[in-house]
Amino acid sequence: MKPIRLISGVLTVGFWTLLSRIFGFVRDILIAAWLGTGPVAEAFLVAFSLPNMFRRFFAEGAFNMAFVPLFSKRLEADDGAEPFARDAFAGLAAILVVFTVLATVFMPWLVLAMASGFAGDERFDIAVTLGRIVFVYILFISLAALLSGVLNASGHFIAAAAAPVLLNIILIAALMAAETGVITANVIEASDGRGIHGTLLSFGVVLAGIAQLAFVWVAARRAGFDLRPKWPVWTPELKRLAIIAAPAALAGGVVQINLIVGRQVASFFDGAIAWLSYADRLYQLPLGVVGIAIGIVLLPDLSRRLQAEDTTGGQYAFSRAAEMSLALSVPAAVALFVIPVTLVGILFERGAFGPDDTGATALATAVYGLGLPAFVMQKVLQPLYFAREDTKRPFYFAAVAMVVNAVLAIGLAPVIGFIAAAIATTVAGWSMFALLWWKSRSMGVASQLDARARARIGRIVLAAIVMGLGLWSLEQFITPEMLIGGLQFAILGFLVLFGMGLYALAGFGLGAFKPGDLKAVFRRQR
Repeated sequence: MKPIRLISGVLTVGFWTLLSRIFGFVRDILIAAWLGTGPVAEAFLVAFSLPNMFRRFFAEGAFNMAFVPLFSKRLEADDGAEPFARDAFAGLAAILVVFTVLATVFMPWLVLAMASGFAGDERFDIAVTLGRIVFVYILFISLAALLSGVLNASGHFIAAAAAPVLLNIILIAALMAAETGVITANVIEASDGRGIHGTLLSFGVVLAGIAQLAFVWVAARRAGFDLRPKWPVWTPELKRLAIIAAPAALAGGVVQINLIVGRQVASFFDGAIAWLSYADRLYQLPLGVVGIAIGIVLLPDLSRRLQAEDTTGGQYAFSRAAEMSLALSVPAAVALFVIPVTLVGILFERGAFGPDDTGATALATAVYGLGLPAFVMQKVLQPLYFAREDTKRPFYFAAVAMVVNAVLAIGLAPVIGFIAAAIATTVAGWSMFALLWWKSRSMGVASQLDARARARIGRIVLAAIVMGLGLWSLEQFITPEMLIGGLQFAILGFLVLFGMGLYALAGFGLGAFKPGDLKAVFRRQR
């Protein structure tokens, strides 16, 4: 077997994910500055969340979690991988076309399901109109995700990881065009006069979906996979795929219910949907760069190792993935918890986004930060199940987490307000992690951490605490006057460099890292 290079693959996906998230921050900074937390901003955020919610079923969620292991094993055994992928592509496209048409027709009910607090005010009509424009994105991005799964399973990570950058570049261009008046038209009317921004953002999302699909389709052809459109045919292989995907789809549905509950709670508090969305962007940066990147690479790697009965290699891959995930996510979580006001203020507080918005968003950021290690480790543990074609138990665990989320979010909202949604998300995340870890202990050696990983986890946590104390101490010297005049991003850069340097020094001093680790990243081809 020619195994996937785990560490180099994670670095590749992580780099492009980081670049995409940086452009995403630029996009959100512009939205915050020009739209703030007003009706158009909240309506667009809800409309855009609809295709992103359902893509968890059809894209990197249920479908791909079932498709990638089957495709990887066929690729490893040289057993008709390309025809299987072609049939899956055609079948998924047919389902998505029908689903997109139905969603467009029933868009008012979908908006109410996401944000019933919009009923009776201008946000509802704007969200329905924008939702009908933007929902077609799910067709293009889901097919792009399947092609990305083909590329990832064959060890070609760059194109699939780079494609999301296109989305944010196009949306930034749409915002600039709206703000500078490059494009004028009869647009959605809103009380704050910012309808053109929402309209162009929505059309930009659709254009970005087309661009992403074209980009990965060309990359797949160059990699030797010619997945041209064809009439869907129900085959025994697709039947098996559907049987495996069904529990994963149910699990994805449970996760999306958690998101819906959170948005429903937030929709009854003015500005809360925007506060939670901006906070979500902050914790999604390390989650995407670390957790999602590792999950993308680890799933096909474990699937191929199981096919080749490489237990030792499987344990090594899982242990390094867990070790790397914690080494990067724990300090990020500490930073989000310790200095959220400074981070949110520097990134978003300008224009229509005021100090009150900063305080509310920072509170949500700190709460999400507490859950970040759990969210990341879920991405490491889930491939242990999916690589074994076990999608049922993750569904059961997700159902438990759903109950926890709903009870806390709905029960606490009347008492503590919108922040109940963030608390519920974090507690549910830790519940899901605990269940995944508990049941994975019976999967054999390949699912157990090796001695090196077990020895380093506690030291990683201690190093992150040292870093957090240093950042908190440094923040005491930052005054509001220092955050004006264009110095905000210089201070942010200094905080990042200071935190990274202190964490590295503490990590090496405590033995969380070893001097030879960096060399091993580039030397070890596992």
